[in-house]
Amino acid sequence: MANLIQAAREQVAQLTQAAYERAAAQGLLPAGQTIQGTVEVPKDSKNGDFASSFAMAGAKALRMAPRQTAQIVLDHLELEGTFFQRAEIAGPGFLNFFYAPKWYGGVLAAVEADPEGYGACGEGEGRRVMVEFVSANPTGPMHMGNARGGVLGDTLANVLNRAGWNAWKEFYVNDAGNQVDKFARSIHARYMQLLLGEENYPFPEDGYKGDDIKELARAFREARGDAYRDAPEEKWLADMSAFGLERNIPRMKEDLRKYGIEYDQWFFESELHDSGYVAETVALLTEKGWTYEKDGALWLNTTGLLKEKYVREGKTREQADKLDLKDDVLRRTNGFYTYFAADIAYHRNKFEKRGFDKVINVWGADHHGHVARLQAALDGLGLDGSNRLVIVLMQLVNLLQDGKPVKMSKRTGKAIALHDLLDEISVDAARYYFNNRAATSPLDFDLDLAVRQDSDNPVYYVQYAHARICSLLANLAEDGAHVPAAAEMDPALLAAEEERSLVKTLAQYPEEIRLAARDYDPSRINRYLTTLAGDFHRFYNACRMKGEERALQAARLKLADSVRLVLANGLGLLGVDAPRKM
Repeated sequence: MANLIQAAREQVAQLTQAAYERAAAQGLLPAGQTIQGTVEVPKDSKNGDFASSFAMAGAKALRMAPRQTAQIVLDHLELEGTFFQRAEIAGPGFLNFFYAPKWYGGVLAAVEADPEGYGACGEGEGRRVMVEFVSANPTGPMHMGNARGGVLGDTLANVLNRAGWNAWKEFYVNDAGNQVDKFARSIHARYMQLLLGEENYPFPEDGYKGDDIKELARAFREARGDAYRDAPEEKWLADMSAFGLERNIPRMKEDLRKYGIEYDQWFFESELHDSGYVAETVALLTEKGWTYEKDGALWLNTTGLLKEKYVREGKTREQADKLDLKDDVLRRTNGFYTYFAADIAYHRNKFEKRGFDKVINVWGADHHGHVARLQAALDGLGLDGSNRLVIVLMQLVNLLQDGKPVKMSKRTGKAIALHDLLDEISVDAARYYFNNRAATSPLDFDLDLAVRQDSDNPVYYVQYAHARICSLLANLAEDGAHVPAAAEMDPALLAAEEERSLVKTLAQYPEEIRLAARDYDPSRINRYLTTLAGDFHRFYNACRMKGEERALQAARLKLADSVRLVLANGLGLLGVDAPRKM
């Protein structure tokens, strides 16, 4: 779908260049000059919709005062049939261009042509991108950080799809390694305490102490009886971890499904180990000379890899040598591979085996030290991780109620779980709020505000604008007034500032999608929708429809309906409902 703001910007440059060439052909300006002027949107719309600096940029080459050049160019502009109805000179020599009705009508026609796909662009060129997000340890319920990462990753993938990428959503299940070992030992300890009494069996100091572990231990005993009292460690470790994961993973899927998130794939870490892919990846790093043995363990020369990476990115060798860098263990002395080794193998799988062009991981900010190390390891495998792997680091969420921080669930006394949060507020409110700030900013989530039904609640404010338009259209339809096709209404009648400002905001949507995809910041869509809703409310209060002359009423109805369609489009990207009534 065409970005009509960008198309108009490019047309300003073309019109200005063509006018210069016509003037040069008449000997009024020196011929053969290449002028690189800017085309910008003025801060004040009274100064036009675009301002060209062509005359100032060409002052030296054309050997003429900018205002004199601007006048000659202005005299040779041909605006017939273009997006612009007039141009004028301002200040030291700016050429200010003003949209013609054709441009305003073109925006409404573009929305009408593909309401659900409006805003799409081809930036991604169909390339494959994986967005991996949440990927919480399956050892307990998901919490507030997972809630933010969930909507951030899900919405980012939606935005990337709209921007022309082929996005894939993935959850990486850490069903191997130390966390799962600790999980199984925690269940076993609670199981033994059920048999022997809590005072007669010690609980691991670093074990998981939540009530969910006690529930799993009780369920295991009900299912398997007391037979595991004397079972060998290898037996109960395998069976209890499998039992816990078989129950926790479906709960995670259920919570995320309730939250509106469906993944293309749940990828299991155990598959990497069982298939030998981790060992194979480590062997490849060894072949390439990036590993060494020390104290019985196999180490990755992370220091060397990072220095190479930093030099490629512009640091001098001397600067790289001064950095305090450390190497990483890939295989422990007991022969087990580390989580970092599995992570490298997993990302090699993404790029090399499954062929993704780009990979985006949504991680908590506490993982920032891991970013460059993983990118450098992939560089060492020849996979260009520094450019193809993007990490979106997500700051913490501060949950507030009655103006005070809430850290604990009243029910469990522990960190707020996602399913508990969704018992308190709607999925729409949760998804909108968790995406309301850029990932790089901490987020204050006000529980009281999230359930309020007034304009202070941002999701209510946007949804109310959509419902208000639906109600307006229904009421006017009872009077016989219906939304016309774009070709059947006169865009010249949309002459009020509130009307034109609203059309310009509609036209901005494709650019917002492009920038949200480029910057990996889907919160731009929230801010855009809030702006669009606000512009509609101002239009609604300033421009009557009921009782107006039929042609003007039709034009305004078309504008209101276009806003409705784009609000629904944007809310759909966020996974939020667009209600017809509130």
